[in-house]
Amino acid sequence: MRWCPSSVLHLLRCVRLRSWPRRGRNRVPQCMSEIWAYIKLLVQSLYFNTLTDSDVVFDSIFEPVFWTVDYVTRWFGVVFVCLVVILTSSIVVIAYVVLLPLVLNTYSPAWIAWHVCYGHWNLVMIAFHYYKAAKTSPGFPPTVKNDTPFVSVCKKCIVPKPARTHHCGICNRCILKMDHHCPWLNNCVGHFNHRYFFSFCLFMTLGCVYCSISGRNLFLDAYNALETQYQTPAPPYTFKDKMINKSIIYMWVLTSTVGVALGALTIWHGVLISRGETSIERHTNGKETKRMAKRGKVYRNPFSYGRLNNWKIFLGVEKRSHWLTRVLLPSGHAPHGDGMTWDFLPIKKDLVPV
Repeated sequence: MRWCPSSVLHLLRCVRLRSWPRRGRNRVPQCMSEIWAYIKLLVQSLYFNTLTDSDVVFDSIFEPVFWTVDYVTRWFGVVFVCLVVILTSSIVVIAYVVLLPLVLNTYSPAWIAWHVCYGHWNLVMIAFHYYKAAKTSPGFPPTVKNDTPFVSVCKKCIVPKPARTHHCGICNRCILKMDHHCPWLNNCVGHFNHRYFFSFCLFMTLGCVYCSISGRNLFLDAYNALETQYQTPAPPYTFKDKMINKSIIYMWVLTSTVGVALGALTIWHGVLISRGETSIERHTNGKETKRMAKRGKVYRNPFSYGRLNNWKIFLGVEKRSHWLTRVLLPSGHAPHGDGMTWDFLPIKKDLVPV
């Protein structure tokens, strides 16, 4: 351990003496004193001990930036949720008001039954999983003394952290098996709502792809109707016809864009689930793999039980019928385990015999 160099301390004293008035005159406001103390603490933390590295220096310098981002994200979470609800509702309204009458008038009974059944099933799955992902608590470690095993102590909460637990700066507390903080949910994605989040992303992607594929011909017709330059007088279009064409274009562009972006995110999370790790653990496991490789060893994720077992545990599949009742239908079943204790070291046999 070594203290801050004398030159830095001397610089801090000079700045303090020149910027602060003498006692007996106007005192510095309390908020300014706290900011000054905070900056002083940041500077001193850079030189406090021999364990200081580039990560510590980076975190200390950019701490105000991180705090600002967390603050903005925390307060704009409600705006993002409202945006999701408004955009999704607009697509649903267009589907009922514009597309459904066209389907009923042009498609065969078999295709009508397919579109009505699949569309409503997909809509129910999206609404259910989004609501559950946003309203379900991700899970928090206990703040009172208990016998739960832990691997470290949170430097911000000053409470024991079980395995796979991380601190969220936006929620300002530790989260069990934290994956990330999702501003579109205004909630953390953790142990108890991770399945809801992934299912929402999956079914929203399927819904967007469904709208994009089934509405492609309608989009081309609407686009040509608005953009085609006629040599002869253009056919008469009423205001209603123009609004219908613009609505179809808006729906196709929005669903296609969201389908590509959200589809990539869903595939990425599917890969992580297959590996038995979260977004945060992906980075830590990568660093640990490199560290072990330098020593000539191979790192194995202690929370991975094989691709199929990882999916069974994640989805809560305990028997064959659960693929239908818990995966393809809305289900509010709890995840496997309590999020505080984990079975280490992968085993060869199926954890959940199916």
